Amino acid sequence: MKLFIATGNLHKLREIRAILAVPGLDITSPRDWPTPLPPIEEDGLTFEDNAVKKALFTAFATGLWTLADDSGLEVDALDNAPGVRSARYAGEPSQDAANNALLLKNLAHSTNRRARFRCALALCSPKGHCQVVDGVCPGSLLTAPRGANGFGYDPLFVPDRYTKTFAEMPDTEKNKISHRAQALQKAADTWGDLFAGDAQDWPQR
Repeated sequence: MKLFIATGNLHKLREIRAILAVPGLDITSPRDWPTPLPPIEEDGLTFEDNAVKKALFTAFATGLWTLADDSGLEVDALDNAPGVRSARYAGEPSQDAANNALLLKNLAHSTNRRARFRCALALCSPKGHCQVVDGVCPGSLLTAPRGANGFGYDPLFVPDRYTKTFAEMPDTEKNKISHRAQALQKAADTWGDLFAGDAQDWPQR
C-alpha cells in the first residue's frame, strides 16, 4: 500500500517511519507531493476530531490512503489544557520555547504536576471511510526544561516509571513508550494486513 502521512512536522514523520515499518508499506508525505496541499484548520474539539478531519481531507485531495494524527499534552492542574491547542498554546506561529514558557508560567503556583500526552491516529481510505486508534502516556512535568532531543513539550515531560524527560531519551527509547508509539503500534496490529495489500477501501464486514 502507498500511504500518505498528513503532516509537515519532520519530527513526527521520523517517528512514524521508524515505528510503522510494516512490510509492503510505501510511506509518502507532503514533502514528496508534486504540488502544495492546502492548509487544514484544526478546529475540532477533540484530538480524534482533528485527526479524522486531516486524514479525510488529505485522502480526498491525494486519492491515497492517508494517516493523520493529532496529539498534545493534557495537564491536570489546568483542566486538561493545553489539549488540542498544544501546538498553538502561546499563539501563532507555533513555537516550542514560547509554549513551554507559558506552560511553566501557568503552573508556577501549582504543586500538581501530573499530565499525559495523548495521540489520536486516523486512517482514511481514498473513498472517505475512516477508523481511529489512540495512545496515552502518563507522566509529570518538571519546573524547568531538560534535554535537547525531541520537540514540543518533551523537555518538560517525564513519563511514569522513568527519571529522564522525553528530550533526554534517544529516539529508540522514546519510540517504545510514547503516546504516538502506542497509537502506531495499535495501527500496525489492527491494520497490518491492510497495509500489506493494495485495497481501495476498508474490507466489507
